[in-house]
Amino acid sequence: MQIDAAIVHEPNGAFSIEQVQLEAPRPDEVLVEMVAVGICHTDLVVRDQHIPTPLPAVLGHEGVGIVREVGTAVEKLAVGDHVVMTFAHCGQCGQCRRGALPYCDHGFDYQFKGSRPDGTHTISQNGQAIGSAFFHQSSFATHAVATEKNTVKVRKDAPLEWLAPLACGVQTGAGAIINSFQPRAGSSVAVFGTGAVGLSAVMAAVIAGCRRIIAIDINPDRLQLAGELGATDMINPNDCEPVGEIRKMLGGGADFSLENTGLPQVMRQAVDCLHTRGVCGQIGAPPLGTEAALDMIGIMSGRTVRGIIEGDAVPDAFIPQLVDWYLDGRLPIDRMVRFFDFKDINEAVQAAESGEVIKPVLLFRNTAT
Repeated sequence: MQIDAAIVHEPNGAFSIEQVQLEAPRPDEVLVEMVAVGICHTDLVVRDQHIPTPLPAVLGHEGVGIVREVGTAVEKLAVGDHVVMTFAHCGQCGQCRRGALPYCDHGFDYQFKGSRPDGTHTISQNGQAIGSAFFHQSSFATHAVATEKNTVKVRKDAPLEWLAPLACGVQTGAGAIINSFQPRAGSSVAVFGTGAVGLSAVMAAVIAGCRRIIAIDINPDRLQLAGELGATDMINPNDCEPVGEIRKMLGGGADFSLENTGLPQVMRQAVDCLHTRGVCGQIGAPPLGTEAALDMIGIMSGRTVRGIIEGDAVPDAFIPQLVDWYLDGRLPIDRMVRFFDFKDINEAVQAAESGEVIKPVLLFRNTAT
């Protein structure tokens, strides 16, 4: 079918909305008419080729919409379902069989190869294949083809346009707290970077009952918002040295820390601010090959450093939980969202990169039916 899609043609390039051809869904796939899609830092990392998905490509991986067609083998979804599309996974490897879906042995290909894992494409233009099946959705488009496995049915009383951030950014930040750390009530957590992922972690730390929630950022407006969302303490590294300040606040260090920036120097701070048996979760996505230096004695003393992908989530269970928390007012993600028309995608990207907007969400229409 013919659809409109935002194509990035070259590294660091602008997005160009053009007509393309979308392949019909295969037996295990679904066709989704888009209602909204979030713009995530990972989309821009790929646009800039820090992760080398082949260009030209249709990106986008925080898509929400309505199922319009289902493949013959699809069982959990039906036409008319409201859905959130999230990361893809094979479902067959050792990691997937253990329930560790974000760590699928073939996950890189499913997200970043620019095609289905078998090398076929979902999108073409003038008979030429376009980089597509990004996170097996490529949802910077009016319609997307996704798999049954990475498409999550959500309750119809939830406003779909507000759910786009749940697909990746919110799932990652909130999941890091709820699923990865599983903190005891009264724990302390230091959140380095208060973009969409970091603020989601702050909100989840409140849900988890953390006693001290420390937000660290150089943007005073974001620190203020973090405080309004539940952070008990805010640190601007331009005003003080965060590691010493956190240790002083907590009498030795944090139980948990979350590194959301992808900057090696911040990674070091996130580890050094922990007490001797604290855990640092690394989420920020730097260019491939980036290295960070850590104090080996500090690690030997009992600290743990671990990477976290997609908040260790099982999306079919976790995304509906996030929706419930949002509707209950416990996860006020609307505080960090600004809507843009799909045609204004480049304006939305600029607003995100300037720091003016935390989570831009592109709208394809105003309401879901």
